[in-house]
Amino acid sequence: MSTSTQCNIVFFGECMVEISGSPLTKKFGGDTLNTALYLSRLTQHTDLSVHYATGLGHDELSQNMMNSWQLEGIQTHFVERIANKLPGLYMVETDGTGERHFHYWRNDAAVKYYFQFDGLNKFEIALTDNQVDAVYISGISIAILNDDSRERLLKVINLFSNQGGKVIFDNNYRPQLWTTEQAQHWYAKFLPLVDIALITEDDDLLVWGNFESVQQRCLRLGCQEIVIKRGCEPCKVVQAKEGIIEESYVSAIPVPNVVDTCAAGDSFAAGYLAARFNGEIAREAAELGHRLASTVIQYSGAIIPVSAMNHLIKNKENLLCLKK
Repeated sequence: MSTSTQCNIVFFGECMVEISGSPLTKKFGGDTLNTALYLSRLTQHTDLSVHYATGLGHDELSQNMMNSWQLEGIQTHFVERIANKLPGLYMVETDGTGERHFHYWRNDAAVKYYFQFDGLNKFEIALTDNQVDAVYISGISIAILNDDSRERLLKVINLFSNQGGKVIFDNNYRPQLWTTEQAQHWYAKFLPLVDIALITEDDDLLVWGNFESVQQRCLRLGCQEIVIKRGCEPCKVVQAKEGIIEESYVSAIPVPNVVDTCAAGDSFAAGYLAARFNGEIAREAAELGHRLASTVIQYSGAIIPVSAMNHLIKNKENLLCLKK
């Protein structure tokens, strides 16, 4: 990491209209957007600038989305507005234990066309020209694209990584979007470029099975920092430093009354990155991730009121930008 007075991270993915709660309410959510929003909140008093890249339409819902992100401090320069397309929609149903079940309407969402136009888009230009310091994608970011678009995303992230940019990857897997074979194929292409891998253990088992452990696979493919998320069980943090493997377990915070586990992993990722960008060691970062996630799951929906997490927002003047 190197000291910087200004640091920029860009998230690429899909934000959808979220219908959830009882009675049903309309909100906005999506794995990468959830993480970007919580990271923006946690670092609002620092010089970290959080950007979101996606495709939206020219409709009122799309504009409302952008307005809400901007109110959260998220920069929207990398949003591409795509004619005659709309954002996707999903409904969340939550059972008695707080586990959520999703129903999606996203087959023709605007973001699917983000890489389908001639010439480089704003996101590709930013990564090519080193306008940002870090990029964050998830398994869903890759899954929503067709193969040609995935190749474009892979190409620009490969260039960005080779130029010293930091690549962060969350393995979120949705079987409704693609097969395990497709996910294995594309994860294996992206993982060698990844600096910080945020891996949900259950999703990893769905994609890869148990032939090889998460740790073995990620280290074999070149990841130097791996966080294995295991729900209410302690997460495992693995770091490879000059050939030495350091491992630690960080306990989750018990929550007696779980309301909704939606965005638990996304908020954990935000807490982890907020701490790492502020120069804290990986173990401390995981602790902040757990603290935020334990707060989020006590509320309905992906995004909780900012007042519920004020106790986690720190004011630091000096920011360490995650660089190779």
